[in-house]
This record gives sequence, C-alpha cells and structure tokens, in this order.
Amino acid sequence: MHLIDWIVLLGLAAWIIHDGIKRTKDSRELDGYFLAKRSIPWWAAGISVMATQLSAITMIGTTGQGYTDGLRFIQFYFALPLAMVVLCVTLVPFFYNSGVYTAYEYLEKRFDAKTRSFTSLLFLISRGMSCGAVISAPAVVLSLVLDWNLTATALAISLPAVVYTMVGGVQAVTWTDVKIMAIIVFGLVAVVVTAIVGVPVGVGDGLSIAAATGRLRTFDFSFDLTNQYTFWSGTIAALFLFCSYFGTDQSQVQRYLTARSVDEARHSLLMSAYWKIPLQLLVLLLGVLVFVFYIFTPPPLLFSDYEVGRLKRGEHAAAYAALESEFATALAARRAAATGLAEARHGDPARVEPGRAAVRSTNAEIDRIRARASALVREANDDRRFSDVNYITPTFILTQLPVGLVGLLMLAIIMAATDTIAGELNSLSTATVIDFYRRWAKPTASDAHYLTVSKIATGLWGVFACAVAVWAAALGSLIEVVNRIGSFFYGSILGVFILAIAVPFAGGTGAFVGLIAGMVSVAWVASYTNVAFLWQNVVGAVAVVAVGTVVSLISRPAGSAGVQKR
Repeated sequence: MHLIDWIVLLGLAAWIIHDGIKRTKDSRELDGYFLAKRSIPWWAAGISVMATQLSAITMIGTTGQGYTDGLRFIQFYFALPLAMVVLCVTLVPFFYNSGVYTAYEYLEKRFDAKTRSFTSLLFLISRGMSCGAVISAPAVVLSLVLDWNLTATALAISLPAVVYTMVGGVQAVTWTDVKIMAIIVFGLVAVVVTAIVGVPVGVGDGLSIAAATGRLRTFDFSFDLTNQYTFWSGTIAALFLFCSYFGTDQSQVQRYLTARSVDEARHSLLMSAYWKIPLQLLVLLLGVLVFVFYIFTPPPLLFSDYEVGRLKRGEHAAAYAALESEFATALAARRAAATGLAEARHGDPARVEPGRAAVRSTNAEIDRIRARASALVREANDDRRFSDVNYITPTFILTQLPVGLVGLLMLAIIMAATDTIAGELNSLSTATVIDFYRRWAKPTASDAHYLTVSKIATGLWGVFACAVAVWAAALGSLIEVVNRIGSFFYGSILGVFILAIAVPFAGGTGAFVGLIAGMVSVAWVASYTNVAFLWQNVVGAVAVVAVGTVVSLISRPAGSAGVQKR
C-alpha cells in the first residue's frame, strides 16, 4: 500500500477506537460493562446488530461467493424478515423483561442448572469457533499487504481486539459499530463504482455476460436437501437458523438488551429485517461485478500470492508455469467471447445465444484450469483445504482502487473484523462469567472481581479464536464457514427455548436429554449424509422438541398436570 493509504488507515483507526472508548460510561459496574445500563438508543443498537453481521467476512467471504457462485446466496436471507417479526413478538420482550444478563439464565428458571450450563456451553463453543472465522477475514488481507503467514496476521488482528474489549465493554463496541457501518457502506459503493468504471462495456452488457455464466440466477425452486442454496432452504431451514442466531445467541441478545425499552429493542432488530437483504444483494452484486471486471482485465491464476509463492519455489514450479500459459490462452478466448456477446446485443440478435454459449464454454475452461491449479497447490503444500475464494476481493482492492481509497477499504475490513471480534469476545466473557463462574465457582463477589474475571476470560477466548482462525481460513468461503459452524449448534439451542416456551409440561430432564439428542442427531446427519448444512438447524430443533417432549411425559410424576417451574 501507498504511504497515504497507511496514513488513512492508521489515522482513522486511532480516532475510531479513541472515540469509542471515550463514549464508554459505567464500565466499572457489571451492568454497565455488559449491558451499558440499558442506555443505548434503538438506532445505535440496531446498527450494532447489523454491523456484527456485516463484518469483514461479509466484505471478503460474501463477495468471493458472488464472484464464484453469483447471486444464489441471497436465497439464504429470504427468511430473515419473518424471523425478526417472530422474535420481536416472542423472545425480545421475554428476555428484556426478565432482567437477565444472558439468554441462558432463563433456562435455569424454567428447567434446571444443568440445562442452562449445557446450552451456554454449546453457545461458547460455537461462538468461539465463529469468532475465529471472523479473525480469518482480515488475516487474509494482512497476509497480502504484509506478506506474512496467516498465523502472524491472525495474532496481529486478535490481540488489539482483545485489549479493546477488555477496556471498553459493550458501550465502546456499540458506538464503534456505528462509525464502522458508515465506512463499510461507503466502501462497498466505492468498490462497485470502481468495478463498473473498469469494464470497457456498458453495465447492461456486463450483467448479460455474468448472466451467461449463471451468476445472476437468484431463485432455485428445486426441493433438494443436498442443494445448499434453494428457495426452500432459504425460507424454511434458514428461518430456524435466524431465529436461533438473533433470538438465542448471546452475541445478538446482548445487543438488544442494551436498548432503553422493549419497543426500542424491537426496533433495533427490525432494522435488519428492512436493510439486511438489500445490503447482502449489494455485496453479492459487487462480487459479480468484480468477476466481470476480471473478464476484461487479466486476473492471476490463483489469488493467494503466499501459497503460489511457496509453490513456485518448489518442485511443482514448472507444472504451475504450464498452467499459467494455458490460463492466459483461456482468458483471451473468454474475453473475445464476452466482447462478441456485447457486440451481438447491439447489432445482430441472432448471434446473442451463440455468444452466451461461447462465454459459458470459455468460462468453464477457466474454471477447470483454476481447479487444476488449486489441486497442485494442495498437493505441493500438503494442504487439502486450500481455497483462494477469500483472496479475490482483497486482491481487487489492493491492485485496482486509487490511492487513499485502498487505505479506507483496508480500514473498513480490518476495523469491521476488530469490532465484530470485540463484540463476540464480550458476549463470550459475559456467558463465561455469568453462566459458569458466578453460577458455580463464586456466587457472591464484588462487581470489580467479576469484571477482572471477565477480562481474563476475554483474553483466553481471544487465544482460542486466534487458533481457530488459521484453520478456518483454508476451509473455503468464510461466510459459509461461519454458517456451517452455527448450523451445527443453533438448531439444538433453539429447540431448548421452543421446548421451554411452547411445551408447558416440559421438565429439566426432558430438556437436557432432548438437547443431547439434538446434538447427536445433527452430528449424525453431518457425518453420514449429504444433507445441506442449513437443514441441520431443522434437524436439531425438531429432535430436541420431540425427544424432550416424550422424556418429559415419561418422567412426569403420576397425576401431575401442572406446569414445570418457571
């Protein structure tokens, strides 16, 4: 990066962090550190909820998804508005009025301590792993900028986030979210404009070229449980995921618990219902536009300079060079086909369909060459997980954006990740202290003592997430990695809360056994079937409710028809 980019990045980052910490109040009290004493305006809480999702993973993983797979991923979000409405009617007022720090405290009141602890433990594992995936996104960027390996860049990202979280608490996280969200949206628009300006054909022609490769296909109505993104998985399976994520995940519950009232908490969630799908569509469209840009501007064969550099220094260097030669020939053929299609749209309609077929075939050849190159990297570096999808957008930003804007985009990616990490570490430390340390180790102590323990917990979770980050970066699209991790746990967690609210006679034994059955069912489906991961949310929730209901009926004392303790 240019010196000006570094000045923009470091200067704005320092101001954002300073201003966020300066706005922090009451962080020496437990209620202030974890819940901001319920003083956050609804719009700030809503932006914070959205910023947690629109993290560096969105800017890197989702745009990469758009580049390689097109707009199909938008189906994943079709259930989001309905989920927000359901939660605003049910869980939001329920948790807000209960006066809890964590969602899992309620489960002890409703069931028993073991159910509360087991559910909280599942949250800690899933959110700790997801936090690692969040660290991976900016670690990928820094690995390109600084030419470091992922372990070093993951540490460089996570350590400042740990310190920031220890100092500021939830208020610092929330107010920083507001500023970062504005930078992210501006940065996305700037990248879209850059991609459009860099394409020598009109926007309509460019989108027509993308459509020829299937990248503008949005709806898939096939009911195939092995197909990851269909209309049905996005409206049915994803509904379970979103209800669990926004309704029972402490990283989200803690956000709307900071609002001033139940109505403001509802409004903060409804912001996502209104704006999430348009923003995700913009992000995916950016990936598609970057794809079109690289049709006319030759891209690298693979976008990970670090892995390619290792390959070229080894015994497979000649084989990779041969693939680069094939790739250059295939790129020229694809560009000619794309140019021919654009000309046909304005001149000879009879040539349009043959032009689309030519774009499809030449693009398929490029995909085959890239697949062979990726296989060569995996073989040479003994890394079966290698994928360069997460390097596509960072490469475009670093090589195509003007000076100054590169620094701003790097700031958006790194600070978005840092702030998301901070929010997730804060929720992890909250659950650790409230659901385990205060519940089991030291029920009575001063706020100062609990805050000290929470800061230690923050540091330990930061180390754990950093270790996960190195592993997660090589698993493919980071947005998919996060949702795969969540889907393994979220259905079962949601099932426990459905059981608590919808089955009045359910007891602690039934809930605990049901939770185990849910996790076992999901593990079996994940290990022995090809069912798409989104449907694991349905499997887990249904298994918990079904088994929990049956066990509760069997274990209920004879003649008892009353409601279990609440």
